Amino acid sequence: MASSSSSLLIFYIFLNLFFFLLLVEKISLVSARGLVGEHHIIDVKSLLPSSNCSVPDKGTRASKLKLVHRHGPCSSLARQDNPSHVELLQQDQSRVDSINRRAATNAASLNPVGDSLSARVPANTGAALGTGNYIVNIGLGTPSKSFSVVFDTGSDLTWTQCVPCDNCYTQKDPIYDPTQSSTFTNISCNSNYCTQLDQSSCSSTSTCLYQVQYGDNSQTQGSLIQDTLTFSSDNIPNFRYGCGHDNSGLFGKSDGLLGLGREPVSIISQTAQLYGKVFSYCIPSKSSYAGYLALGSSATSVQYTPMLTNPNLPSFYFLKLVAISVGGQRLALSPTVFSSPGTLLDSGTVISRLPPTAYSALRSSFRQYMTNYPTAPALSILDTCYDFTNYQTVKVPSIALLFDGGVTANVDFTGILYVASISQACLAFAGNNDASDIVIIGNVQQRRFNVVYDVGNLKIGFGANGCS
Repeated sequence: MASSSSSLLIFYIFLNLFFFLLLVEKISLVSARGLVGEHHIIDVKSLLPSSNCSVPDKGTRASKLKLVHRHGPCSSLARQDNPSHVELLQQDQSRVDSINRRAATNAASLNPVGDSLSARVPANTGAALGTGNYIVNIGLGTPSKSFSVVFDTGSDLTWTQCVPCDNCYTQKDPIYDPTQSSTFTNISCNSNYCTQLDQSSCSSTSTCLYQVQYGDNSQTQGSLIQDTLTFSSDNIPNFRYGCGHDNSGLFGKSDGLLGLGREPVSIISQTAQLYGKVFSYCIPSKSSYAGYLALGSSATSVQYTPMLTNPNLPSFYFLKLVAISVGGQRLALSPTVFSSPGTLLDSGTVISRLPPTAYSALRSSFRQYMTNYPTAPALSILDTCYDFTNYQTVKVPSIALLFDGGVTANVDFTGILYVASISQACLAFAGNNDASDIVIIGNVQQRRFNVVYDVGNLKIGFGANGCS
């Protein structure tokens, strides 16, 4: 009887121990799952892009183009003169400074080129228009000729260099000759299409002439014409664009620019009947990968936040940033820190810019998470850098951007660090000089999102894993 009681006692003890271990395991699993949103475990080798282009072998729909980094291995542009990281970041700061200068005034008399948003896109020494920009291939004319153009949500006029070329820079592709197209026509300078331009004039034959001046006195001028635009396999007849006969400045090897702004001459406005003023893109996580640019609505699993307008920058796309979290914890900031200057979503700016107090809080929190790693020298505008040379994996806190309407954009880990080398990986955010400067969400922080612009319904959407 005593033996039986002892056996039952031992069984009871083991049974309780078993359930206790199950409970401990369950608690551990819940904790582990909770940490998923708090940090990223990153293979250090994965931080650097490959020297080879990796493009998924997937069919694309008619209104979708491959989007690649202009200086990466997927780009068709010559790469022997690629700018350094310091040059790219200096140019990025020039673009940001120019945006803030233009936003600071609404006096048209102070704008030498009317209200042209293209004039707010500066270039700087050492590289091309904009910085860190991405390119797509479009077709012009009949038969169609292919051109590599920078896509920019802050510009309206699409243009390419054309013959006769009075003053043209060197580009990769043959310069376009519109007279070889069976669908080319000039536009009269008395046309509404001409008068809608920010700066236009008449030629000696009464055809429309345009001019766009950029921030460093780079410029393009020539004829406003119409011809067939080929976007993937979609043919868009009577598309109005600039045929540049006099183009100077630091445009690199690109053939021109694709304007995705909000004014009448942009591709978004011109194709409103076809695509409903909707476009989307995904910026790839590395320069050795490809993303896409698409016209029309096809997005699923996207969260939308209201699209706002800044009257001083009417073509740019604004939205309301309300908070930032690091490691799953919101920074202790007043929402007015972001709402007072306004927040711009920009494809041409590389590094996101935050108000000084917000950046200071973000940097402080990030540094607390990264105390186990040796620091590295600052890289231009990036002041929080680390040396991962002796590590196979690193643990980096998550960062999320919270927008109006309950939209949370969890920044991809490749959007948290700007990696010049394994020995210099930097927090990919920077502070503005003044609290009144515009908050900008740059293209590094947009990586791998399906970013949807529904201009007709005034909303901007974010979807995860957009490039996959």
